[in-house]
Amino acid sequence: MTTTYAALLRGINVSGGKRVPMPELRTVLTELGHTGVATYLQSGNAVFRSGSDDEGALAAGLEQALRRRFGFAVDCLVRDAGYLAAVADACPFPAAELEGKQLHVTYFDRPVDAGRFADLAAAEFLPEEFRLGDRCLYLYAPDGLGRSKLAVALGRPRHVKGLTATSRNWNTVVKLVEMTRG
Repeated sequence: MTTTYAALLRGINVSGGKRVPMPELRTVLTELGHTGVATYLQSGNAVFRSGSDDEGALAAGLEQALRRRFGFAVDCLVRDAGYLAAVADACPFPAAELEGKQLHVTYFDRPVDAGRFADLAAAEFLPEEFRLGDRCLYLYAPDGLGRSKLAVALGRPRHVKGLTATSRNWNTVVKLVEMTRG
């Protein structure tokens, strides 16, 4: 039996970032023995099927293969279709009423305690808001991520130290759910 997963690569193909062409990412995943490999956009989103049920081992294997192929480290998170759908379904904000650029999900490598963000005075960032979910954080940024003061505050080292985290806008969240369903 195989499971469908999404691989979420952190910090590639962005301004000044590490370059991983999507055709080569598909090749790396195929060489690792995965099937049904597809990518979405140029920002490190891939979908694949695997007989493994160990997301951590799948992520570690992909990280090692990318390091061998490109000569630099790329943090990866691997999440199964059920998790991705559950994150979308649990969104605490009215996603259907918002533009994709206004809503983001930051995926974490492990559960995050609310205490990490306790020093943030939420009222100072309104109308921007965030909520924690299952190994994720939902961010409502009405003017987009690029103008979000809350996103900057949430990304400070004291909040994310020791975590692997990568963010996707709502359009990408929805597309990955769609891609992993079929």
